[in-house]
Amino acid sequence: MIVYLLKRLAVLLASTAVAGVVVFAFMALLPGDPAQVALGVNATPEAIEALRKQFGTDRSLVVQFLDWIGGLATGDFGTSYVTSSPIGEQIADRFGVTLVLVLGGMVIALLIAVPLGTFAAVHHRNALGAAISALSQVGIAIPAFLAGILLVYVFAVQAQALPSGGYVPLAEDPVEWFRSLLLPWLSLGLVQGAVLTRYVRSAVLEVMREDYLRTARAKGRGKLGALFRHGLRNAAIPVVTVLGLQLATLLIGAVVVERVFVVPGLGDLLLNGVAQRDLLLVQGVVMLLVVAVLLINFVVDVAYAALDPRLRGAR
Repeated sequence: MIVYLLKRLAVLLASTAVAGVVVFAFMALLPGDPAQVALGVNATPEAIEALRKQFGTDRSLVVQFLDWIGGLATGDFGTSYVTSSPIGEQIADRFGVTLVLVLGGMVIALLIAVPLGTFAAVHHRNALGAAISALSQVGIAIPAFLAGILLVYVFAVQAQALPSGGYVPLAEDPVEWFRSLLLPWLSLGLVQGAVLTRYVRSAVLEVMREDYLRTARAKGRGKLGALFRHGLRNAAIPVVTVLGLQLATLLIGAVVVERVFVVPGLGDLLLNGVAQRDLLLVQGVVMLLVVAVLLINFVVDVAYAALDPRLRGAR
């Protein structure tokens, strides 16, 4: 088990290093000079050169990369080209909002997918089980931003029960905080719940055909009793893989949903940085998102070892 975890940790560190090189190289290839953008088209060459020196963009790309990656290792993301404020502080303020948004969407997705997917598998020959499968297929085809617009129309415009956008901090008003995030949670959770329902149904169906489950039923356990006692753990192994992928998808999808509902998270910060040509800010946010996806994959690998005893004893 320890050897397995050390190997996965080594893969995580190597992947992070490669991702840092790729992100920096991609940003370096983008056209545009941050100093020129900051000073405007009427700036003199001397002023542009002085600002380049202040930003550090007059140095070689290798030196800039080593300085940037070294700062990331200590939690220093650099200073914004536009606002001249520390990027780390801006990311820290927004990351908590995005994290709550993503986790809330995943909780809703699991609350939808696990019971409905299991029910659809157990009753796959019934009309109700087929209807759940058909509805999940429709849900997969709907993008999160479109689901958000539809939810705004139904619950904010027509019913006037929930706010259509905006964000209230938890410390300021817990009730309004919950109400302001409910529609974004639903727009993410409903779509991802539809995707997960299909995978839960397939995994449970596959487990129900296994010999050990038929043996458990032959010993007197009912269909649901045998499934809950012996089947769900094995069914969870392929679902965990999809869950990790969908969590990464939720993280990226939150970028668009935050714009739809005017939620001040990482997505809003990223798009503002792109619009203002604040490349160092964009670079930091993209790197953080990449590392978050890699960490999710690492957690999925650890969950594999916890669910499958064969991996714990693997050399």
